[in-house]
Amino acid sequence: MKKSPMAHGQLLVLSLLSKEDMYGYQMIVELARQSKQVFEMKEGTLYPILHGLEQSGLVEAYQQQAPTGRMRKYYHLTRRGLQALAEERTSWQQYAGAVNAVLQFSGGC
Repeated sequence: MKKSPMAHGQLLVLSLLSKEDMYGYQMIVELARQSKQVFEMKEGTLYPILHGLEQSGLVEAYQQQAPTGRMRKYYHLTRRGLQALAEERTSWQQYAGAVNAVLQFSGGC
């Protein structure tokens, strides 16, 4: 039985966290920047994704004081999360390659 693919939002969040630990708003800004504003995730979308990833053991949260003195909740990719990201990245690349192959042969629409 083939494993169901990870949701796109989860994959994007794991990818962001593979580079550095981040807090929620930082992820929203960075995702928009890296995607040239194609992905403009809202807090109401991001935080359920983060909570699900945390419950699955793919990310861990911790509190840290920001330069402003305010406490922020940061998220860290776990070893299990890094492994899941590698697997999902491969699946996504295969999927994107297949879509691109079909689009190339779709004629002059």
